[in-house]
Amino acid sequence: MFHFGLWPRLLGCVLAGCVALPAAALDLERAQEIYGPCAACHGEFGAGGKKGEYPRIAGQLPKYLEQQLKAFQSQRRVNLPMYPYTKERELPDEDMKLVSAYLAQIELPTRPPVFKDSDGALTRLLAMEKVMIVPRAEGNIDRGRLVYDQQCAVCHGKSGKGRGMFPMLVGQYTSYLKKQIDAYLKADRSHDEDSASEGVLYRLPAQDIQDVLAHLTAIQEVQP
Repeated sequence: MFHFGLWPRLLGCVLAGCVALPAAALDLERAQEIYGPCAACHGEFGAGGKKGEYPRIAGQLPKYLEQQLKAFQSQRRVNLPMYPYTKERELPDEDMKLVSAYLAQIELPTRPPVFKDSDGALTRLLAMEKVMIVPRAEGNIDRGRLVYDQQCAVCHGKSGKGRGMFPMLVGQYTSYLKKQIDAYLKADRSHDEDSASEGVLYRLPAQDIQDVLAHLTAIQEVQP
């Protein structure tokens, strides 16, 4: 079942250039059908919950998205709200690949668009719904940049956009990142495959982690 009202807006998003299709064009209609039930929590454009209760998945790396869907399905990563969308739904691998590729192509601008006088209220509303700006987190930005470059960039990339199987961090809700960090530190979620107690997060003081979060909110790209 496709989420009511999702198709027209997502189609408009594509026409507006917010979704950039790869050379081998995605099966857009099928991808939207798969994503439909997900929109109830993650939003029509994959921006997540306004308070970070659900993560942003738009623009996330496809390999990471696919990896997490499989982890939810096998319950290697326990998340009860995700269970019916991955396990009971029997989401096949090809659907996971398709919806992951689709979400990875969605771009969310980080500043409000410039409107024309002729733009109506609905046009302005829909355009603003795509804008995602994570509020500046408290912390020492300069210190956070130093810690991030030394401890995090090798996996998550210099600009925080992720690399391979390691997720994009920049543009993600700070409250969501804090919740996941807490889960890692409590060993409720594994941070790396080699050791559940020797990952980077276990070696960082709480203030360093807060400073890194501040740094991530400071390097959001300003897109036209």
